Amino acid sequence: MSAPPVRRSVLGMTAQDSGAVVQLDGVRKEYGETTALDGVSLRIGAGEAVAVMGPSGCGKSTLLNMIAGLDRPTAGSVVVQGENVGELSEKQLALYRRRRIGMIFQFFNLIDDLSALDNVALAAQLTGTPARQARRRALELFEELGIADRRNAYPALLSGGERQRVAVARALMNRPALLLADEPTGALDSRSGEQVMDLLIDLNQIGQTLILVTHDEHLARRCAGRIVEFADGRVTGEHTLEPSA
Repeated sequence: MSAPPVRRSVLGMTAQDSGAVVQLDGVRKEYGETTALDGVSLRIGAGEAVAVMGPSGCGKSTLLNMIAGLDRPTAGSVVVQGENVGELSEKQLALYRRRRIGMIFQFFNLIDDLSALDNVALAAQLTGTPARQARRRALELFEELGIADRRNAYPALLSGGERQRVAVARALMNRPALLLADEPTGALDSRSGEQVMDLLIDLNQIGQTLILVTHDEHLARRCAGRIVEFADGRVTGEHTLEPSA
């Protein structure tokens, strides 16, 4: 069974211009003597869904960390919505991540001793949203994602697919400009993985800009309009995909 469609009303999205949401120019990242990114330049437009593919250790996750402001480039610039992420202070970076970036991880990263609803509401409360308002929006997202009946369950009692939907709800809480997904179906069975793919497709179709890091070509071809290929910290190729029937 496919995940229920996501409607525009809950996401609160508005039409975006056709400019770049993400612009990387000559980004290099070194960890000691190891070069994780080697002169990466990449532009991602508003409303695009881009899949980044390549072998383990090629720099894909480092790329996401640069865009998310979890790490800073050694050289080059990372600009998101016109703001140079590498020039932000630590306090500014924390606000940037909470307000502009939604992140989905392979292993969910939920807090075990909080209910599903509280895991999601916390994301808004950290930006200063009152608890009652945060819980109300969280519940709206749970309704849209088909997991309202699991709102009071703790992560250990949820299936993998349910946990990932909770993680998606958390990522969407603050209506992020950019959704980053690192192997979002990697820990799921095939049925749950297909449901998460359907959800990502729905989100992108109503305007959510999306970057996927994945080894799964099926996921990339189903969910993305463009594939960027990585090897040895460099972009080695990219191609546009035809829309799925």
